[in-house]
Amino acid sequence: MWWVLGPEARMALHVGADTNVIGSPSQTGNRGTIQDYASFNPSADAEAIRKAIQGIGTNEETLIHILTTRSHAQKQLIAKEYQVAFGKELKDDLKSDLSGNFEYLMVALITSPAVFDAKQLKKAMKGTGTNESTLIEILTTRSNRQLKEISQAYYTAYKKSLGDAISSETSGDFRKALLTLADGRRDESLKVDEYLAKKDAQILYEAGEKRWGTDEDKFTEILCLRSFPQLRLTFEEYRNISQKDIEESIKGELSGHFEDLLLAIVHCVKNMPAFLAERLHKALKGAGTDELTLNRIMVSRSEIDLLDIQGEYKKHYGCSLYSAIKADTSGDYEIALLKLCGEDD
Repeated sequence: MWWVLGPEARMALHVGADTNVIGSPSQTGNRGTIQDYASFNPSADAEAIRKAIQGIGTNEETLIHILTTRSHAQKQLIAKEYQVAFGKELKDDLKSDLSGNFEYLMVALITSPAVFDAKQLKKAMKGTGTNESTLIEILTTRSNRQLKEISQAYYTAYKKSLGDAISSETSGDFRKALLTLADGRRDESLKVDEYLAKKDAQILYEAGEKRWGTDEDKFTEILCLRSFPQLRLTFEEYRNISQKDIEESIKGELSGHFEDLLLAIVHCVKNMPAFLAERLHKALKGAGTDELTLNRIMVSRSEIDLLDIQGEYKKHYGCSLYSAIKADTSGDYEIALLKLCGEDD
C-alpha cells in the first residue's frame, strides 16, 4: 500500500530525522519505542481522530492510541490527510479540544521534529532569563542534519536566524560554543585518527592544566567540532598525559554555563542515553515536575534511543522510568507518557 513508508519516503518526510551515524550525536541507531505502524492508513487515522474530538466530550483513548503508536513521518501524513478531509489544521483542533500537559504532549507528538526543537529553543530564550540547560541539551544531542533543519525551521517560524537569537541571549565563551554547535559542522566520519587524538589531548592539556589561565577557544574548537569516536580516543589520551579525566580538568579550569556545556558534550560522547536519563531524573525528582523537559525527551527520543535511555535510568536510579513517570504524573497525560515508554521494564 502507498501509505506504508519505504526508506526514501520516510527520509523525505521525517523532518529532523536521526541520521544514525556513529560519528554523530544521535548515534545509537534505531532503539526507539516507536516504529512505523505496520497497518498504517492515514485517512482512517484522520477520520478516527476527527470523531474522537468532535462534539461534546473527547475520546482521549483513541487519541493516545493513534498518536503514541505512529512514527513521526506517519503522523505528518495523518496531519495532511486531516487538513484535506476537514479543512482544518490538526494541531489547532487538538489545541481547542484539549488542555494542560495532555494538550501540550499531543500537539508535540504531531509536530515535525525540527519544528518541535525550534519551538523548544525559542521558549528557552523567550522573556527575561534564558533556560541554558535546554539550549545545551538540544544543541549537544542533535546531528548536523538535524541542526541544519532546526535552523531552517527556526527562521521560517520566527523570521530570525537561530544564530542571531543565541547571540542576543547569551554571551562570552558560552555563546561562542553554542554558535559553533548550532552551525552543525561537527565531523561525523567514522574514522578515528590516533595521531590527532594525541595532538588534541596535548593541546587541551596545554590550554588548561599546564598554564596559568585557560585558553577557552581550544576547548570549544576540539569539543564542538571533532567526531564523538574521535573525542573518546582524545579523552583516553588526555588521561594518559594529565593523569586526570577530562571532566575533572573542565571542572577545575572553567566555570558557569560554558563549563556546563562542555561537561554535557563529554557526557554525551561517553554515553548519551545516560546523559538524557539524568535529565529525565532531574525533571521527575523533588517537588513538582519539569514537564517541558519530560515531554521534550520522551517525544524527541521516542524513535531514536528511548529504550537505551530507559535502561540507563533503571541502572542509575534504581527504578524504571515507567514507574517514575507513573509516580509523578496523572490522568491522560500519564497514560500517554506510559504508552511512549512501552512496557514497564
